[in-house]
Amino acid sequence: MTWVVVPAAGRGVRAGLSIPKQYADLAGRPMLAWTLERLLGHPAISGVVVVLAAGDPHWPGWTGLAGKPVRTAVGGGERCDSVLAGLAALPGEVGAGDWVLVHDAARPCVGQDEIDRLLAARDHAVGALLALPVADTLKRADARGDACASIDREGAWRALTPQMFRRGELEEALRQAAAAGVRPTDEAGALERLGRYPRLVPGSASNIKVTSAGDLALAAWWLSTPAR
Repeated sequence: MTWVVVPAAGRGVRAGLSIPKQYADLAGRPMLAWTLERLLGHPAISGVVVVLAAGDPHWPGWTGLAGKPVRTAVGGGERCDSVLAGLAALPGEVGAGDWVLVHDAARPCVGQDEIDRLLAARDHAVGALLALPVADTLKRADARGDACASIDREGAWRALTPQMFRRGELEEALRQAAAAGVRPTDEAGALERLGRYPRLVPGSASNIKVTSAGDLALAAWWLSTPAR
Protein backbone atom coordinates (compact mmCIF):
# COMPACT_ATOMS: atom_id res chain seq x y z
CA MET A 1 0.00 0.00 0.00
CA THR A 2 1.41 3.39 -1.05
CA TRP A 3 -0.23 6.67 -0.05
CA VAL A 4 0.59 10.24 -1.06
CA VAL A 5 0.63 13.34 1.14
CA VAL A 6 -0.17 16.53 -0.79
CA PRO A 7 0.60 19.77 1.11
CA ALA A 8 -2.00 22.31 -0.06
CA ALA A 9 -2.19 24.74 2.86
CA GLY A 10 -0.22 27.56 1.24
CA ARG A 11 -1.65 30.79 -0.11
CA GLY A 12 0.56 30.91 -3.20
CA VAL A 13 0.97 34.69 -2.97
CA ARG A 14 3.75 34.74 -5.58
CA ALA A 15 1.26 33.63 -8.22
CA GLY A 16 -0.52 36.98 -7.94
CA LEU A 17 -3.97 35.37 -7.99
CA SER A 18 -7.09 36.23 -6.01
CA ILE A 19 -7.35 32.66 -4.69
CA PRO A 20 -4.71 30.13 -3.56
CA LYS A 21 -2.93 28.89 -6.66
CA GLN A 22 -3.86 25.25 -6.06
CA TYR A 23 -7.46 26.23 -6.88
CA ALA A 24 -6.61 28.35 -9.91
CA ASP A 25 -8.43 27.47 -13.11
CA LEU A 26 -6.33 25.17 -15.26
CA ALA A 27 -7.92 24.02 -18.51
CA GLY A 28 -11.38 24.42 -16.98
CA ARG A 29 -10.73 22.70 -13.65
CA PRO A 30 -8.97 23.56 -10.37
CA MET A 31 -5.27 22.79 -10.62
CA LEU A 32 -5.52 20.60 -7.54
CA ALA A 33 -8.00 18.32 -9.33
CA TRP A 34 -5.44 17.62 -12.05
CA THR A 35 -2.73 16.94 -9.47
CA LEU A 36 -4.82 14.49 -7.48
CA GLU A 37 -6.11 12.63 -10.54
CA ARG A 38 -2.58 12.27 -11.91
CA LEU A 39 -1.51 10.68 -8.64
CA LEU A 40 -4.58 8.52 -8.08
CA GLY A 41 -4.57 7.40 -11.70
CA HIS A 42 -1.42 5.39 -11.03
CA PRO A 43 -2.30 1.77 -10.18
CA ALA A 44 0.23 1.57 -7.32
CA ILE A 45 -1.20 4.56 -5.44
CA SER A 46 -3.77 3.60 -2.79
CA GLY A 47 -5.01 7.04 -1.72
CA VAL A 48 -4.04 10.62 -0.86
CA VAL A 49 -4.09 12.90 2.15
CA VAL A 50 -4.56 16.55 1.17
CA VAL A 51 -3.31 18.98 3.82
CA LEU A 52 -5.42 22.14 3.87
CA ALA A 53 -5.32 25.52 5.56
CA ALA A 54 -7.62 25.80 8.56
CA GLY A 55 -11.12 26.73 7.40
CA ASP A 56 -10.16 26.52 3.72
CA PRO A 57 -13.26 27.90 1.93
CA HIS A 58 -12.19 26.65 -1.50
CA TRP A 59 -11.89 22.92 -0.76
CA PRO A 60 -14.56 21.11 -2.84
CA GLY A 61 -15.08 18.42 -0.21
CA TRP A 62 -13.77 15.49 -2.24
CA THR A 63 -13.71 12.21 -0.34
CA GLY A 64 -12.66 10.16 -3.33
CA LEU A 65 -11.35 10.57 -6.87
CA ALA A 66 -10.57 7.99 -9.56
CA GLY A 67 -12.23 5.41 -7.32
CA LYS A 68 -9.70 5.91 -4.50
CA PRO A 69 -9.95 7.60 -1.09
CA VAL A 70 -9.11 11.24 -0.46
CA ARG A 71 -8.49 12.22 3.16
CA THR A 72 -7.79 15.68 4.55
CA ALA A 73 -5.79 17.19 7.40
CA VAL A 74 -5.19 20.72 8.66
CA GLY A 75 -1.72 22.04 7.91
CA GLY A 76 0.68 24.31 9.74
CA GLY A 77 2.62 27.47 9.08
CA GLU A 78 5.26 25.89 6.84
CA ARG A 79 5.51 22.98 4.46
CA CYS A 80 7.30 20.73 6.95
CA ASP A 81 4.49 21.29 9.48
CA SER A 82 1.88 20.38 6.89
CA VAL A 83 3.71 17.23 5.83
CA LEU A 84 3.87 16.08 9.44
CA ALA A 85 0.12 16.70 9.78
CA GLY A 86 -0.50 14.71 6.60
CA LEU A 87 1.59 11.80 7.81
CA ALA A 88 -0.39 11.74 11.06
CA ALA A 89 -3.64 11.57 9.06
CA LEU A 90 -2.65 8.49 7.05
CA PRO A 91 -4.74 5.35 7.62
CA GLY A 92 -3.64 3.20 10.52
CA GLU A 93 -2.73 0.35 8.21
CA VAL A 94 0.08 2.45 6.72
CA GLY A 95 2.92 1.30 8.94
CA ALA A 96 6.19 2.94 9.91
CA GLY A 97 8.04 0.86 7.32
CA ASP A 98 5.64 1.59 4.44
CA TRP A 99 6.61 3.93 1.64
CA VAL A 100 4.85 7.30 1.47
CA LEU A 101 5.12 9.84 -1.34
CA VAL A 102 4.94 13.62 -0.84
CA HIS A 103 3.92 15.69 -3.85
CA ASP A 104 3.44 19.41 -4.46
CA ALA A 105 -0.16 20.49 -5.06
CA ALA A 106 1.19 22.85 -7.71
CA ARG A 107 2.74 20.11 -9.87
CA PRO A 108 -0.28 19.01 -11.94
CA CYS A 109 1.71 17.54 -14.83
CA VAL A 110 3.55 14.71 -13.10
CA GLY A 111 3.73 11.77 -15.47
CA GLN A 112 2.83 8.15 -14.85
CA ASP A 113 6.26 7.16 -16.14
CA GLU A 114 7.90 9.41 -13.55
CA ILE A 115 5.95 7.74 -10.76
CA ASP A 116 6.99 4.36 -12.21
CA ARG A 117 10.66 5.34 -12.06
CA LEU A 118 10.34 6.68 -8.53
CA LEU A 119 8.62 3.55 -7.24
CA ALA A 120 11.28 1.41 -8.90
CA ALA A 121 13.78 3.01 -6.51
CA ARG A 122 12.21 1.34 -3.48
CA ASP A 123 15.26 -0.90 -3.40
CA HIS A 124 17.19 2.08 -2.02
CA ALA A 125 17.10 1.88 1.77
CA VAL A 126 16.63 5.60 2.39
CA GLY A 127 14.18 6.53 -0.34
CA ALA A 128 14.25 8.65 -3.47
CA LEU A 129 13.09 11.82 -5.14
CA LEU A 130 12.48 12.96 -8.68
CA ALA A 131 15.05 15.52 -9.80
CA LEU A 132 16.63 17.06 -12.90
CA PRO A 133 20.32 17.80 -13.50
CA VAL A 134 20.95 21.54 -13.72
CA ALA A 135 21.67 22.45 -17.34
CA ASP A 136 21.85 26.25 -17.12
CA THR A 137 24.80 28.32 -16.03
CA LEU A 138 24.27 29.39 -12.43
CA LYS A 139 25.11 32.90 -11.18
CA ARG A 140 25.49 34.35 -7.70
CA ALA A 141 24.01 37.81 -7.16
CA ASP A 142 25.43 40.52 -4.92
CA ALA A 143 23.38 42.91 -2.77
CA ARG A 144 22.70 45.12 -5.80
CA GLY A 145 21.40 42.26 -7.89
CA ASP A 146 24.46 42.17 -10.12
CA ALA A 147 26.04 38.87 -11.19
CA CYS A 148 29.19 38.56 -9.10
CA ALA A 149 30.23 34.96 -9.68
CA SER A 150 29.43 31.80 -11.59
CA ILE A 151 28.48 28.76 -9.50
CA ASP A 152 29.84 25.34 -10.37
CA ARG A 153 26.87 23.25 -11.54
CA GLU A 154 28.78 19.95 -11.49
CA GLY A 155 26.66 17.46 -9.60
CA ALA A 156 23.82 19.98 -9.08
CA TRP A 157 20.23 18.79 -9.46
CA ARG A 158 16.85 20.51 -9.17
CA ALA A 159 14.62 18.72 -6.67
CA LEU A 160 11.13 17.86 -7.93
CA THR A 161 8.29 15.84 -6.43
CA PRO A 162 7.05 13.28 -5.62
CA GLN A 163 9.62 12.40 -2.99
CA MET A 164 9.41 8.95 -1.41
CA PHE A 165 10.38 7.84 2.09
CA ARG A 166 9.30 5.35 4.71
CA ARG A 167 6.61 6.84 6.92
CA GLY A 168 8.39 6.38 10.22
CA GLU A 169 11.76 7.66 9.06
CA LEU A 170 10.25 10.76 7.46
CA GLU A 171 8.20 11.57 10.57
CA GLU A 172 11.25 11.22 12.79
CA ALA A 173 13.44 13.32 10.49
CA LEU A 174 10.86 16.12 10.38
CA ARG A 175 10.38 16.04 14.15
CA GLN A 176 14.13 16.21 14.76
CA ALA A 177 14.45 19.13 12.34
CA ALA A 178 11.65 20.99 14.14
CA ALA A 179 13.26 20.35 17.53
CA ALA A 180 16.51 21.81 16.20
CA GLY A 181 14.76 24.89 14.80
CA VAL A 182 15.42 23.78 11.22
CA ARG A 183 12.67 24.22 8.62
CA PRO A 184 13.58 22.02 5.63
CA THR A 185 12.07 23.15 2.35
CA ASP A 186 11.69 19.60 1.10
CA GLU A 187 11.49 16.16 2.66
CA ALA A 188 14.86 15.04 1.33
CA GLY A 189 16.48 17.89 3.25
CA ALA A 190 15.12 16.52 6.53
CA LEU A 191 16.71 13.11 5.86
CA GLU A 192 19.97 14.58 4.56
CA ARG A 193 20.65 16.47 7.81
CA LEU A 194 20.64 13.09 9.58
CA GLY A 195 23.16 11.63 7.15
CA ARG A 196 20.49 9.70 5.23
CA TYR A 197 20.97 10.26 1.52
CA PRO A 198 18.12 9.44 -0.90
CA ARG A 199 18.53 8.44 -4.50
CA LEU A 200 18.06 11.01 -7.28
CA VAL A 201 15.65 9.66 -9.91
CA PRO A 202 15.56 11.50 -13.26
CA GLY A 203 12.26 13.30 -13.66
CA SER A 204 10.74 15.12 -16.61
CA ALA A 205 10.96 18.77 -17.66
CA SER A 206 7.17 18.69 -18.01
CA ASN A 207 6.79 18.18 -14.25
CA ILE A 208 6.73 21.92 -13.66
CA LYS A 209 5.82 23.68 -10.44
CA VAL A 210 3.27 26.44 -11.02
CA THR A 211 4.60 29.50 -9.19
CA SER A 212 3.15 32.35 -11.28
CA ALA A 213 0.05 33.04 -13.33
CA GLY A 214 2.12 32.63 -16.49
CA ASP A 215 3.01 29.07 -15.54
CA LEU A 216 -0.66 28.09 -15.81
CA ALA A 217 -0.55 28.43 -19.60
CA LEU A 218 2.52 26.21 -19.80
CA ALA A 219 0.91 23.62 -17.54
CA ALA A 220 -2.22 23.66 -19.69
CA TRP A 221 -0.07 23.01 -22.76
CA TRP A 222 1.66 20.05 -21.11
CA LEU A 223 -1.67 18.61 -20.02
CA SER A 224 -2.92 18.80 -23.61
CA THR A 225 -0.07 16.64 -24.89
CA PRO A 226 -0.40 12.84 -25.11
CA ALA A 227 -0.29 11.09 -21.73
CA ARG A 228 3.19 10.17 -20.56
